[in-house]
Amino acid sequence: MRDSTLASRSIANLDLNVLNCKFEKADPRKILTWCVGNFITGLVQTSTFNIDDLVITDLLYREIQPDPPVPVVFVDTLHHFTQTLELVERAKAIYNLDLRSYQISGLNSRKAFEAKYGAALWERDRQQFHYLTKMGPLQRGLTELKAMVTITGNSPNCTTSVFERDRQGRLQVNPLAFWSRTESWAYAYEYDLIYNPLHDEGYGNIEDEPLTLKMTVGEKDKYWRLWGMLKTECGIYSI
Repeated sequence: MRDSTLASRSIANLDLNVLNCKFEKADPRKILTWCVGNFITGLVQTSTFNIDDLVITDLLYREIQPDPPVPVVFVDTLHHFTQTLELVERAKAIYNLDLRSYQISGLNSRKAFEAKYGAALWERDRQQFHYLTKMGPLQRGLTELKAMVTITGNSPNCTTSVFERDRQGRLQVNPLAFWSRTESWAYAYEYDLIYNPLHDEGYGNIEDEPLTLKMTVGEKDKYWRLWGMLKTECGIYSI
């Protein structure tokens, strides 16, 4: 149900302390339901299609099902694994996503990027590489969509709040702020979510191909122990 205070107050004037107290450790479903009920326009999900983002998409598109659906913004950095791009297409088909894909203007391949900026820019200037391939296209997309509120996936072991503001003043919502990565995987197993098959090949966090490394032996053992526990008990374990 729409909070009456939001009808007359702009997003810029929202008291984030009050909101964060209200939704402290709240179930992600409750947070997302509140968002789609109060932000009829200007609400988007930004997604790299990691497991946290897929949990959020599943909640939005399978369970909550707002009408119209929340646009899902994906940045094609031109350096993704093929498996990641295939995952995006599978998710688009399964959920009938309102997918909005953006990439660096005027370029459509890794080869074209290297021709303009040189080989292995990420080694010479990682900050510029991330800006050109990720942040620039993302901000252009959010501007074109007139986004005022962005829903994001959390990163494990990061201290964050449910509601924050980004550098452009938009409201950023982290519905999984109090979840661990383990809880996201438990949800994925319970609801049989699709996920990046590279996880099964020894990769943990999957980003751009040149910057993604396989897990160490210790990390891999921990991952498979966790996955085994989820399969046998579907429990929630902290990592």
